[in-house]
Amino acid sequence: MVESRTGDRNQNTRPVAGRLLRFLGRATFVLCIGGALVLAIGFARFVQSLPTEESKLDRNADGIVALTGGASRVVDALELLAEKRGQRLLISGANPSTNAKEISRLHPEFAQIVHCCVDFDSSLNTLGNAVETRSWALRRNVRSLIVVTSGYHMPRALAEIGHQLPGVTLIAFPVFSEQLKAEPWWPDGLRRVTLEYLKYVFAHLRMRINPGAGRPD
Repeated sequence: MVESRTGDRNQNTRPVAGRLLRFLGRATFVLCIGGALVLAIGFARFVQSLPTEESKLDRNADGIVALTGGASRVVDALELLAEKRGQRLLISGANPSTNAKEISRLHPEFAQIVHCCVDFDSSLNTLGNAVETRSWALRRNVRSLIVVTSGYHMPRALAEIGHQLPGVTLIAFPVFSEQLKAEPWWPDGLRRVTLEYLKYVFAHLRMRINPGAGRPD
């Protein structure tokens, strides 16, 4: 009698376990599809928000920051400084060998302003750029800042710097190199923008989970 009852219980639990596994499988599938749709919609909005041409500034700022990664970013930032669009320039993410003397050698037309009004840091990524920009801006009492970087990199740069400097007005100045202008959208352009979108999503997740990252205690 005892063995019979045990066998009945085992037989009754098998259908329940099967239904539970099927439910979990369907739920996982629905979550995966939902997550993929959210990412796809977000990617479409991200691409739509990217600047497609260099903007004309309608105001000046206390400072300028150029995030390195292309020579045109530094040159454009130096031109803005020469036009007195900002009082001082930070070249963020510069190679350790890059200094005022080297910049002056490459661009003698900017030698005077480089020696008087340009600072450098050697941060390694966009978060590092934002952290160093925060430190520089606080020391210089910067309340408005022109951000110079590539068009596809601008959303993440603004998000990172804005997170570090919530009280500072940020003014985007997207730069487009000749290579990027000539590069076809497919496949290299799409690959670059997709990777940048994933970094952008990760940055927002990190800022939500650990909002104090990079900030001093």
